[in-house]
Amino acid sequence: MPFLSDRDKVAIIGSGNWGSAIATIVGYNCARYESLETTVNMFVHEETITLEDGTTSHLTDIINDEHENVKYLPGIALPDNVIAVPDLAMAVRDATLLVFVTPHQFMTNMLPIVAESAAPNCRGVNLIKGIDFDHERQQPVLISRMISRAMGTQFECGSLMGANVAWEVAKGELCESTLACDFGHLSNERTTKVFDAPLFRVQHIHDVAGAEVAGALKNVIALGAGFVDGLGHGGNTKAALIRVGLVEMAKFGRLFFSGVRNTTWIESCGVADLITTCYGGRNRKCAEAFAREQLERCKGYAIKETHEECKQRWTRLEKELLNGQKLQGTLTAKEVYMSLKSRGENVNQFPLMKTIYEIAFEGRPISQVIEGIRVTGSIENNFY
Repeated sequence: MPFLSDRDKVAIIGSGNWGSAIATIVGYNCARYESLETTVNMFVHEETITLEDGTTSHLTDIINDEHENVKYLPGIALPDNVIAVPDLAMAVRDATLLVFVTPHQFMTNMLPIVAESAAPNCRGVNLIKGIDFDHERQQPVLISRMISRAMGTQFECGSLMGANVAWEVAKGELCESTLACDFGHLSNERTTKVFDAPLFRVQHIHDVAGAEVAGALKNVIALGAGFVDGLGHGGNTKAALIRVGLVEMAKFGRLFFSGVRNTTWIESCGVADLITTCYGGRNRKCAEAFAREQLERCKGYAIKETHEECKQRWTRLEKELLNGQKLQGTLTAKEVYMSLKSRGENVNQFPLMKTIYEIAFEGRPISQVIEGIRVTGSIENNFY
């Protein structure tokens, strides 16, 4: 366990809508607890923003002057003690608690800089909902584990996952979240203080792997929910998809990671986040648009799209619909499929996630998402 300093210095790595939303909570708590330094640096990838009057300004300058992320979280006031920093090394310098909330495909280039500048006794909390894939070992890798490897063997990283739609958190609507970490009793308590707030209720568990698998795979199931919406089906079909999705998520966690607890799936990071994501969020939204475009293009005929055509359409929809945010579900669907293929016949034991991948990237007809739901058995046979 890292040495626990008298006061934690918190740095947030990332400033999209979720990074900015969690900054409202972290900034509030760092201003009120003696165990936390008041100033919170937030790394911001610098962008030039065109203002309403036609002039331009750096995003970091706007955040620091107006205390608002006008691009990714407009209309929400950020705490005055949250400082936007465009230089990653400066943002994390001497930090003892790092909050990772940036698309994980960018992390490989960022982590060596972070490791060089952060305090030697620092720890981390991962808010990135995805998984990585080790091509050499043919195994899925937790994002928290990938961070720990890059930061050094003594670095410990937990995860914060849950039904946390960024805009609703930022507006101060009541929600729950799950902090999964095992830093030791005092460090667990202090880390919980960074995030827990009157309307952002944090429950602590020790199952980092289970929480992180749930946070990643719910985005894959959300693609299926978007396909269902694109087909025009109602709540009954989506409820069936959510149930089957939860079963397959639990099976995946048990297959690849030791120590995953069944109780984790009924935490906010499990079933609650799955439900929320399947009814809202970027993955469901883009998948519905993907489905409607495929249906319009085919017009009842069997026209199979190539992998490259599917990939280009996802890229275009991400650009058109997400205002600079990244689509995590498609990337995770690929990594899940590669993980299952690495186990040979196991891919057929996950018919829903297999079907979702094949619709997303192999031109399988949207309507066949129903087949992925129908062939999965009962919870009694698959969940435990």
